[in-house]
Amino acid sequence: MFKIFNFLLELFGWLKIVASPLLISLIIGGIIYFPNPTQLNLIIAMAVIILGLLIGILWANKIWKTKGTISFLSQISATPDLDNLSDKKEDK
Repeated sequence: MFKIFNFLLELFGWLKIVASPLLISLIIGGIIYFPNPTQLNLIIAMAVIILGLLIGILWANKIWKTKGTISFLSQISATPDLDNLSDKKEDK
């Protein structure tokens, strides 16, 4: 049971890591295509989006194999500047 739960958490973290470059490439692809919607711009925008998806997949797989996705995401979300905030209030 614990292994399934751990796998699902890692999979959720993997999806979050893949989503970051994919969303950036979707925005870039939209900027390329929507001002001048031609077939060439559609092909270029789709290539940018697929490249963003591939980069996200490769990055997420690398992180999953080395650190683990949940460990990586928790390091990104950590705010060490706020850890000592309560200590400063007690000193005053």
